[in-house]
Amino acid sequence: MKKPELSFKQCILLAFFLTSVSDKAFSQLVDTTMLCRGNYFTEAEGRQSLEEFAKAYHDLDSWKKRASQIREGIIKGMNLPKARIVSPLNVIAHSKRVYDGYTVENIAFESLPGFFVTGNLYKPLKSAASYAGILSPHGHGKDPRFQENVQRRCAMFAKMGAIVFTYDMIGYGDSKQCEHKHPQALTLQTINSIRAIDFLLTIPGIDPERIGVTGESGGGTQTFLLTALDNRVKVSVPVVMVSAHFFGGCSCESGMPIHKSQDHQTSNVEIAALAAPRPMLLISDGKDWTKNTPEVEFPYIKNIYRLYGRENYVENVHLRDEGHDYGINKRKGAYQFLAKHLNLSIKEVTDLNGVIDESFVKTEPTPVLRVFDDGHPMPSHAVNGDEQISELLSKYSGSK
Repeated sequence: MKKPELSFKQCILLAFFLTSVSDKAFSQLVDTTMLCRGNYFTEAEGRQSLEEFAKAYHDLDSWKKRASQIREGIIKGMNLPKARIVSPLNVIAHSKRVYDGYTVENIAFESLPGFFVTGNLYKPLKSAASYAGILSPHGHGKDPRFQENVQRRCAMFAKMGAIVFTYDMIGYGDSKQCEHKHPQALTLQTINSIRAIDFLLTIPGIDPERIGVTGESGGGTQTFLLTALDNRVKVSVPVVMVSAHFFGGCSCESGMPIHKSQDHQTSNVEIAALAAPRPMLLISDGKDWTKNTPEVEFPYIKNIYRLYGRENYVENVHLRDEGHDYGINKRKGAYQFLAKHLNLSIKEVTDLNGVIDESFVKTEPTPVLRVFDDGHPMPSHAVNGDEQISELLSKYSGSK
């Protein structure tokens, strides 16, 4: 299939991360001919690609072989470490607040020595024998971690009985040790997500068999990539991101060759399908690149779940009249699905008429949610600047 020309707008969106490095330096880092960026396919080509991909397998064993090839392509394309990182997390926690049914703390930990993952930890006030753990990565935008939709879903999940960690993309919020457009943003953010599971599992009472992840847009990309790579994720809800023709418009999604190599081609649809047979909810809408999900992406993924005899473990909430966000109707779908598969109490967040009610959530101002401020400075050994972050990542690369 022929790769379509990018529009001027797409070129601006997709090329901004290249400004931090020369063409020569970037080409030495990755094989740029293998990058699949943005609207890599037309919608028709996206449909056709799934038909071509499906020819590579015919039963569960042959799908597992293809799944292994796709997963290996992600690992090699990202240049991920060959072994699990086990450096100390050195958790920083402060400023605990108590609200109606949940608490919030400001958290940082070291995913790599000298690099801090920053975010907020939401916990239920009601004690239990064990707790589900949910990661909540966010998408692109203005101060995303501090936005109301992120705070609402985290508080809701906490009151339902989960311990929830929402954390910054690099270059956003408190994570200012390098630019978001760093050419290895995809690698670093994936490492951060894997280590965020490590962090969750250090919390007393967390049930390792009840780990979920959900995020929207770029956070949706983080959701399905983490689920594909880490079997500790038991339930996933990627929101407004899984598309047969759109591959992600940022360096943190398509800036490294995870979809294509000399030996294979795939798309985010098959990467999302690597969740099988674990429960997954696709949330899509009618006004972005997920508009075809009920007819294109969802049936393809459901067929893969069918090979496991688990087609009822994958669902789709499609909102034809809505756009690219994690709005209330999308959140309601996620609440129901995660409650079902992580054994959470939906009754804790419904009113007397059985309607989901977010009105108890206290939305906090940005300064309250910040991890690093005048009273809580970033540790002096932090690694800063794109070049130093690149050097740090090179110590853990898959080629080592």
